[in-house]
Amino acid sequence: MAIIFILLFISSACAASVTEHMAGPRVGSEKLYKYSYVTEVLMDRGKVSAKDSAGLKISSKVNVNLVWRNPSNDDDQLMKIMMKDIKIENVTARPKKLNIFEGATAKAIMGKEKLEAFYNPVFLHLKHGKVVHFYSYQNEPENVQNIKKGLASLFQLQPKLSSVNEVDVSGDCKVTYQTNKNQVTKVKKLNSCKIVKNPGFTSNIKVFGVTGMASCGTIYTLENDFIKTAFAEETHIVRLNARQATAVEIISKQKLQLKTIVPGPNEVSGKHVEGIIKSLDPNLVSVSLAAVPVKHECKNCPSLLEHWQAIRKHLEPDNLSKASAARSFLSFIQRLRIAGKEEILQMLKTENQTLLPQLTDAVTAAQTPAAMEAILDYLNFANASDFLLQERFLYASGFASHPNEKMLRSLLNIYNGKIGNSDIKETVVIIMGALIRKMCQQGGCELPAVVEAKHLILKGLEKTEKHSEMKMYLLALKNARLPEAIPLLVKYSEFEIGTISSIAVTALQKYDIIFITKEVKKAMNRIYHQNYKVHEKTVRTAAADVIFSSNPSYMEVKNLLLSIGELPMEMNKYMLSKVKDILRFEIPASKVVRQVLKDTIVHNYDRFSKSGSSSAYSGYMIRSPEALSTYSLDILYSGSGILRRSNMDINIVAKNSPLHASQVVIEAQGLEPLIAATPDEGEEHLDSFAGMSAILFDVQLRPVTFFEGYSDLMSKMFTATGDPMNVVKGLLLLADHSQVIKLQSGLEISTEIQGGMAIDISGGMDFSLWYRESKTTVTNKGALVIAGNFTVDLSFVKAGLEISFESEAMLNFATTVKFSQYPFLVCMQMEKDQFPFREYVTKYESLTSGKSYVSRKRRVQMIPGSEFPLHQENSNMCKEVFKESPSGWF
Repeated sequence: MAIIFILLFISSACAASVTEHMAGPRVGSEKLYKYSYVTEVLMDRGKVSAKDSAGLKISSKVNVNLVWRNPSNDDDQLMKIMMKDIKIENVTARPKKLNIFEGATAKAIMGKEKLEAFYNPVFLHLKHGKVVHFYSYQNEPENVQNIKKGLASLFQLQPKLSSVNEVDVSGDCKVTYQTNKNQVTKVKKLNSCKIVKNPGFTSNIKVFGVTGMASCGTIYTLENDFIKTAFAEETHIVRLNARQATAVEIISKQKLQLKTIVPGPNEVSGKHVEGIIKSLDPNLVSVSLAAVPVKHECKNCPSLLEHWQAIRKHLEPDNLSKASAARSFLSFIQRLRIAGKEEILQMLKTENQTLLPQLTDAVTAAQTPAAMEAILDYLNFANASDFLLQERFLYASGFASHPNEKMLRSLLNIYNGKIGNSDIKETVVIIMGALIRKMCQQGGCELPAVVEAKHLILKGLEKTEKHSEMKMYLLALKNARLPEAIPLLVKYSEFEIGTISSIAVTALQKYDIIFITKEVKKAMNRIYHQNYKVHEKTVRTAAADVIFSSNPSYMEVKNLLLSIGELPMEMNKYMLSKVKDILRFEIPASKVVRQVLKDTIVHNYDRFSKSGSSSAYSGYMIRSPEALSTYSLDILYSGSGILRRSNMDINIVAKNSPLHASQVVIEAQGLEPLIAATPDEGEEHLDSFAGMSAILFDVQLRPVTFFEGYSDLMSKMFTATGDPMNVVKGLLLLADHSQVIKLQSGLEISTEIQGGMAIDISGGMDFSLWYRESKTTVTNKGALVIAGNFTVDLSFVKAGLEISFESEAMLNFATTVKFSQYPFLVCMQMEKDQFPFREYVTKYESLTSGKSYVSRKRRVQMIPGSEFPLHQENSNMCKEVFKESPSGWF
């Protein structure tokens, strides 16, 4: 980084110090310039160390001479560059027994053919210091040609104060020059470089994404109008947004030093460069100075089946909450991405039913054309018995890290075909919404498949009269978050059926504030204050949440607070708790709420002393400079003491990017007949129902029903096993970043960062009529692994750095209600178990001969378990509940 500091202190006022007539470096006639050249790359976690970094060094002698100069323009010249005496070495000093290069010649390391390719000369046509043509031999190995281009790029130079675009091995880049006497400083803006055919992608989830910083500078010393020395340094820092401490630094250096000048060959006469080149060697061709893509072949790699056999035991259902499952999942995805369709399809056809769901997760997450074709050929959506595999495919599609039009088109084809299970049809449409949002974020909102999917959902909602289809389309819009859908969502937010209006209102909660217009807020106020019709408590409180989170006006907040005291008892308590939470947690609405509370008509004992058990509470799970994670628990009861809605949310913010990590909502209605209680206003005719809805990493999943109707309720109560119902279980690809960093030296770093999660979310709702108690539970079990691999691979030598961290955790949320007395007792508990956090760093270097060097380090930290704090009233209530709770139950 010393170069960067030097660049900052160079003054442009010294520009006139360099010879003014010179428009670029000039090669002396009949002279042979002999240079020494070294290029090296170092990689390490955190800060690069000269003692313990992974990497490699290539050194050689370089001969440069003038071949031709335009008689009418001294700055139009053709020069020959030729490498000699190449050596491949360690980039850091190591003992002989750990030095894989010890005693190995370049010929032994790379082979005769590649060594001869290195020694083939290249010709550089320079005009006014810029490369016009780069001539080399056809069919040279890509890596060899790129390294020679990296060397040739150093001879492109403007010895005057300027800012220009140059094409070199990095691509077409903006470059600035500054001068000071015989010294020229060149700074390349790497983020401006336009690279042809640079494959790569990154995850839609920015929290699990990657942030990169890069700099590149070269300092030249000139002597007699030509380059005496050139020192270049390029730095790349790659950080994980979710864990800034997990960073990798890559440093590439080039050093070109003139050793001597001796008499050289005579110039070739001629008028045009093309004719000169043909006379030298007709096999020479002009190619771009930009690096060419390098094809890597996996030598001695296991087949897809062999890889699967090695990891399949880790993906058994009982192991899905372990880090080994997530790690195996990630490694298998990498192998799937280079597999063919038939190879994948054969594996799907021969695997057993226990492991097929996990195999489906991996094949879908690979997101290659071959993998997508194989899984679509295998699944038969007309067969209702394949429900589990079909659902796992759809959810894996919804969590796709970089979906494309083909994936969305496949869902459209499935929807338009025969589907044997109605739940799968609903899931197809809901996941379409998630893909629409992700593709719009990628700038693909006008792609034909996206337009067709948007039309299907919007027109479907407008035309349907079936309540089940209304819910389906609304859930899809909740995922899609289309601005054009807002009028429809406002319309359905005032629908007469509470479950439908609730979905519409919660869908509006997902929009950014800029989309919550005056018309939307008017509708939310009408719902909350019941201006036109009576609404269920769940809908009214959701409407209040929209108002509070959308920069409410003074009068909007005042009217909300004035309503407290006129609401049903438990809704009174919920709204009071919500206001206190807003004040305590400091959200944008807090300032307005404080202003309103200065009015004693609003803020008085009568209004703020309402009793009840409903509550709203938010807290911090993580507070650090790099990430912020919050949790919130909202509980709303009916006046009879039975749970109406339980809402647990976890949100993450990293690098100013928010992520709704999870939401589990348990809703119940129409259960008052069980305890001979009177329903609240507007809820007298609701059917008995209980179910659960989940959002996972910003994707709304299909809701799960516990029971529907009184007879179904009674049947399940008497046949209940007490086991929780699974909401989502599987393997998810969260982080997915692939990039090739093309260094100025001609070397390239292949960067692969993946994050996988093995997850199991379940929930349940139990009753004891005998003890007049109920309990709802939500259990989140999971394992997270994030791994990064940074590799420089020249086919004959390979060096790399692997970093990873992993954790296994469990989060439990339980609500226990005793309605044997009034006021009833409610206890909420949210706790995490102790869990490990493990970090690994592996550095390696290897030769095709089989010699290798590997260094491994690990660190393990135990994170203590804890119960997350809620309000003091809840703590007091829990003491009463467990003091009276009969032994043997729960």
